[in-house]
Amino acid sequence: MSGHSKWSTIKRKKGAADAKRGAIFTRLAREIVMSSREGGSDIDSNFRLRLAVDKARAENMPKDNIERAIKRGSGEDKDGTVFEKITYEGYAPHGVAVMVETVTDNRNRTVSDLRHALTKAGGTMGELGSVAWQFEHVAYFSFPSTAMNFDKAFELGIEAGANDVLDDNGTVEIIGPVDTFKVIADRLHAEKVKPEEAGLRMIPKQEVELDVENTLKVMKALETIEELDDVQNVFSNLKVSEEALAALEIA
Repeated sequence: MSGHSKWSTIKRKKGAADAKRGAIFTRLAREIVMSSREGGSDIDSNFRLRLAVDKARAENMPKDNIERAIKRGSGEDKDGTVFEKITYEGYAPHGVAVMVETVTDNRNRTVSDLRHALTKAGGTMGELGSVAWQFEHVAYFSFPSTAMNFDKAFELGIEAGANDVLDDNGTVEIIGPVDTFKVIADRLHAEKVKPEEAGLRMIPKQEVELDVENTLKVMKALETIEELDDVQNVFSNLKVSEEALAALEIA
């Protein structure tokens, strides 16, 4: 993933002290709502819901908030708010392709906010299908090698149907077809491995490499998009070099 997992780790560390807890809880709650709606409210059988709840607990989200979000997704709690999941396509500065996953109760607000953020950064919104062909939809897991060493993770991943298992400087990444998500998640759970990242995501078929200065500009633009209220995930084909990561850490 060319530094993307390390970029996520840096963002978590840098944002830990000044993160807006309310905004984080809102995003996590929406993730739980959608997971519960799509796969049911039983955490033991709904693996995406279980991972969403684990993520919420890791952020110290109150138990009542988690339970309320599960009930809203399953239909037990009808508060009148209807969320939908929408993926938008576009380009960040320097032609970097971007896929933006959102969960929203107002698509007009969401597309307006996203268009404004992209335009301000020097990018553009794209039409449906204009960018998606550059990405592959996969099941993705990452965790520190201290949780499970690479050799064991490689064996687990391949047996579960993964296409690739990587060791990125102490971070193990398992990548497989979408339909292997449940099997891989179940096997990691059985081994008591809690992934730092787990879900269905878009990975680029080819990456765009820029110099450090422009890489940082694009990374900043992507982070601005990530901070929008309705945005859940942002994927791009930007190659994040070690030099850019080093500059980001001291920024």
